[in-house]
Amino acid sequence: MIVSEGDDRDLFDWVQEQNLVRQYDFLANCIVIGLKQRHTALDKYTLWALNHIAVANISQFGGRFREEPIYVGNHIPPHFREVPELMDRFISTVHENWFNWSPTELAAYGLWRLNWIHPFIEGNGRTARATCYYLMCVRSGTLLPGRRIVPERIRDDRAGYEAGLQAADRAWDQGHLDFSVLEEYLARLLEAQLSDDGLPPLPPQSN
Repeated sequence: MIVSEGDDRDLFDWVQEQNLVRQYDFLANCIVIGLKQRHTALDKYTLWALNHIAVANISQFGGRFREEPIYVGNHIPPHFREVPELMDRFISTVHENWFNWSPTELAAYGLWRLNWIHPFIEGNGRTARATCYYLMCVRSGTLLPGRRIVPERIRDDRAGYEAGLQAADRAWDQGHLDFSVLEEYLARLLEAQLSDDGLPPLPPQSN
């Protein structure tokens, strides 16, 4: 049961919006579990589930790593045969640096690295943003307050998001791990979210 954007844009947008609501509900559950289990809770199965929910009824390959090439603007993600090992390394890096990096540093790494690997056929951005927020909350030790959460604010400020990803890409191409531009961007968004604490919640918005 697949809805195509080209065949019925209104229905496609509605399905995508409903998926986003469900993904946020599931993400909240994951955060609660992660607050109990700490850094050991994040695994590939959680990422598969976040992606599956994000693309349900709009992609037949949700919740599994891609097995074909994919292109994203000027970025050419790694060969699909490299994806499983790269994802293992990604999760290991998160675990190993849990206490070395701040919440926004950990979130920035997760946001950039998942976008760089692009492990799924579709829904990579939505999965990366959800993972980013999971890391931010669990590393902070709380389900962060605020009526409009960081992943939603990212969609409101795509220019800063893309600039941060591109800066991290350039550093990686030069042999450096440097996601500081993206971390500063996320820190600003988190500050804005926390300043909204106590206001009534707003409904999530799809891309």
